[in-house]
Amino acid sequence: MIRLQRSMIEGLQGPAPSTQDLFTALQSAVELEHSTIPPYLYALYSLDADLNPEIAAILSSVVIEEMLHMTLAANVLNAMGGSPVIDSPAFIPTYPGPLPGGVQSDLTVHLAPFSMLQLRTFLKIEEPENPLNFRTAALTEEITIGQFYTAISDAIAAAGEGIFVSPPRNQVGPDLMDEAVVVTNVATAQQAIQTIIDQGEGTSTSPLEVVGGGYAHYYRYMQIKKGHLLIATPGGGPNPEDQYAYTGASVPFNAGGVYGVQTDPGPYASGTAEAFANDTFNYTYTNLLGALHALFNGDVSSAQFNRAIGLMMSLKGQAKAMMSGVPNPANAFGPTFQYQPVNPAV
Repeated sequence: MIRLQRSMIEGLQGPAPSTQDLFTALQSAVELEHSTIPPYLYALYSLDADLNPEIAAILSSVVIEEMLHMTLAANVLNAMGGSPVIDSPAFIPTYPGPLPGGVQSDLTVHLAPFSMLQLRTFLKIEEPENPLNFRTAALTEEITIGQFYTAISDAIAAAGEGIFVSPPRNQVGPDLMDEAVVVTNVATAQQAIQTIIDQGEGTSTSPLEVVGGGYAHYYRYMQIKKGHLLIATPGGGPNPEDQYAYTGASVPFNAGGVYGVQTDPGPYASGTAEAFANDTFNYTYTNLLGALHALFNGDVSSAQFNRAIGLMMSLKGQAKAMMSGVPNPANAFGPTFQYQPVNPAV
């Protein structure tokens, strides 16, 4: 579970949290949701999906929902009159390193090919405060991501309806992104935030998301660790732990189906083919951040949304070519996910 320093929410816990405190917290939320995407994508693109189809499908499904969570956090910020900052070098975390928000000291996130060791990091990121089937000690100095979002939700309720601007502004709705929530008031802001919590952690009594009906991210990843899909066990008993079991179809991990890319790639020597390909990837990635920045700051159109999707598809193709070593697997290498505003071809 991502654990944030308690100071992150202290400004939200008074009787009248300031608008600026909420703006700061929600910008951190946008950054936090994005920061999980590069390591998840690096692991996904390191897989030969033909040899590890089940794992690739799980990783891909989580990435899609992390994009939704980033959108929902931006919608809440915009609904209050704020403006998410995405097209900035400071928006991208440094890997290896902590995720935004003062992550617990023992969590260092790497850009690494998929492995059971990297899966442990993903499970720690997504772990609920009290995961079903597993007890965790209470912490007093740090908070979970779910507690962070709960504090934001409570602060919004305390601030009241007056914090929202009218008419609604810069909202990405379900017409562009499935399960997106148009935020206009306290109720819809809390709905958006609860969607983020439930899809990441599930609930205290079920591994299922309230929205969408699939398993929360933590339990999706646990299927890889356990080697089997999680399935319902009708008649298993009254306790939540007895109502599901990792006894479904096999989720095998074929270590031979992971490309031979390095952990924490780069820097690449100037003038080399690797440097050019990596710069091109990062230029595309930076343009994607720019497209999302425009989308979340007023250009809420199908054309802009499709531009962002096109850039995502281009990133995927570039990364797969780099990481598979096409045409020579011995030359496989990974992208660095860095800010690159200059076209390397010019």
